[in-house]
Amino acid sequence: MLGTGYTDILPLFESDADTDAIVLIGEPGGALEYAAAEMAKSMKKPVVAYITAQHAPPEKRLGHAGAISSIAGAPTTAKEKLRAFREAGCATAALLTEIVPALNGAMAAVR
Repeated sequence: MLGTGYTDILPLFESDADTDAIVLIGEPGGALEYAAAEMAKSMKKPVVAYITAQHAPPEKRLGHAGAISSIAGAPTTAKEKLRAFREAGCATAALLTEIVPALNGAMAAVR
């Protein structure tokens, strides 16, 4: 059973006066990040997305149900998920070390 997802949490961050920006960390497999990218399109606060395991072999499956399940016909690779976030207007980080610079750039763009 799936617990709290991105689409449950993003509106809470969006309405929180103490939150200036959001860093979303996802993974290959599953479809939850696509729903988050769609929701991010209408958010006023900047969202920076990072998808883990970007260099994992394509045939490698992460071991839990949320990562294994997918939406029909949708690619669930890290590369495709990052593209969905960029198309939604979000900043993305290809490497873990790029999260802070991407966050700083996204926040500067809204000031």
